[in-house]
Amino acid sequence: MNLQEKIEQLLSKSDFDADDRAVFEEFKTALRCGAIRSAEKDSDGNWKANAWVKQGILVGFKMGKMVNMSFSGETFQFFDKDTYPLRPMNLDDKIRIVPGGSTIRDGSFVGQNVVLMPPCYVNVGAFVDEGTMIDSHALVGSCAQIGKRVHISAAAQIGGVLEPVGANPVVIEDDVLVGGNTGVYEGVVVRERSVLASGVILTRSTPVFDLVKGEVLKSTPEKTLEIPAGAVVVQGSRAITSGFGKENGLSLYAPMIVKYRDEKTDASTKLEDYLR
Repeated sequence: MNLQEKIEQLLSKSDFDADDRAVFEEFKTALRCGAIRSAEKDSDGNWKANAWVKQGILVGFKMGKMVNMSFSGETFQFFDKDTYPLRPMNLDDKIRIVPGGSTIRDGSFVGQNVVLMPPCYVNVGAFVDEGTMIDSHALVGSCAQIGKRVHISAAAQIGGVLEPVGANPVVIEDDVLVGGNTGVYEGVVVRERSVLASGVILTRSTPVFDLVKGEVLKSTPEKTLEIPAGAVVVQGSRAITSGFGKENGLSLYAPMIVKYRDEKTDASTKLEDYLR
């Protein structure tokens, strides 16, 4: 019986024994080492959720018992499910965790040469690939997929999703720069080498105006919002053209693609190379 079949057998259970917990530990180890992922790219380049993996994560919450996770003598106290402690790590993992209060939850994958600045948070099911930097006060939510050499700047929020199990998580592909105070939520896909300027907010329902190609990018019932490869997205606004909004000169938030990445853009995103 493979791991997926073992997890699926646990879905209908409400009482769990030692063997069930052993299956869950096997599952969590597979998540931790990147052998399984909550979402993957198919041969056509489309990202698809692995529903059974997300179900396995939910089983962990159902199986877990509340325990005191506080360290002896610490002022701060923590109480959580015993199935999701801190992710076990050591120097051999080649992950740089700068002192100051970051938390990486078990059941997440963090690749080699990742830099975690304090305090940041990586939640269960997340996948953070090699060479990425997660800056201070940044969140990588549950099941979010982060590519190689991504820079998630200070206070950026990469949203997570566990339910419904078929819902795709947020995906940030390789070599993307996510600016400070930026938020990406609700399964939005940001393709490789894109730049999200500081303060940009992207959700499934956010229209994005491509000034270069003269298009409006939107999600559909079948497909989430995608930011094209190499796009440079900034905050913008569009005027309300009728009624009370027009009368009062109001406008709506509207993120815009103002260019596609070039050598000048690449030079301005090199900062993290000097911090390693």
